[in-house]
Amino acid sequence: MEPDDLIPRTKKPGLRDLSSMSIDELHAYIGEMETEINRVRAEIARKTAHRASLDGLFKSS
Repeated sequence: MEPDDLIPRTKKPGLRDLSSMSIDELHAYIGEMETEINRVRAEIARKTAHRASLDGLFKSS
């Protein structure tokens, strides 16, 4: 278990009102979301590698 797993989760953020955003703002918003998705994927990869290394330690005996 990671220390971050002990931190209480917050509620999901509400959906943004897209109707008031311009096309440029919508493209910028997509960019922000893609950046966040990439950050989350990198964290998943880091945790997966960490888990694999731990599994290797316990199976090597």
